[in-house]
Amino acid sequence: MFQTVLFYFIAAVLMGAALGVIFSRNPVHSVMFLVLAFFQSAMLWLLVEAEFLAIVLVLVYVGAVMVLFLFVVMMLDINVETVQRSLTRYAPIALGVALLMAIEMVQLIWTRSETGESAVAFAAYPEGYSNTKALGSVLYTEHVYAFEIAAVILLLAIVAAITLTMRRRPGLKIQNVARQVAVRSKDRLRVIKMDSEKKQ
Repeated sequence: MFQTVLFYFIAAVLMGAALGVIFSRNPVHSVMFLVLAFFQSAMLWLLVEAEFLAIVLVLVYVGAVMVLFLFVVMMLDINVETVQRSLTRYAPIALGVALLMAIEMVQLIWTRSETGESAVAFAAYPEGYSNTKALGSVLYTEHVYAFEIAAVILLLAIVAAITLTMRRRPGLKIQNVARQVAVRSKDRLRVIKMDSEKKQ
């Protein structure tokens, strides 16, 4: 019963965080709500004993993707003084969110340590079971073509982004590295000899 209540509680917080990402007017708040949504998703993965997916979600998305999002937000035209003045106003909300995530983590760990079983009513895993090994075996056998197609699509997206960035635009100054390397002093420097008698 407690596990079911915990699941619905985490799911409700996840839905609220997702709605906060969409409807928040401040981009910094949207980023913070997205961090909360990723953390709640990791909690749901932990409930089904998918520790590998949970830690990947936290490390990759929260640790890498969110850093990229924060860089993008920092490049936006945001009044820093206004944000600093409103820091104390939003501090209770930030502390409440942090406390909520800590309480969820403690409840999940305490539930699993007290019962010694899975947090949900699934079949017991055999001794020495590794969900990382099971995930890899399924990913590279049954879904290997979908995995390769996703990798190719991501590669094409990277190449397309670089191509759009490097395209020639009117008024854009670019460097010709080959011409810079092959330059000679005779082409760049001209020595003019002045006749001193004519000058006088």
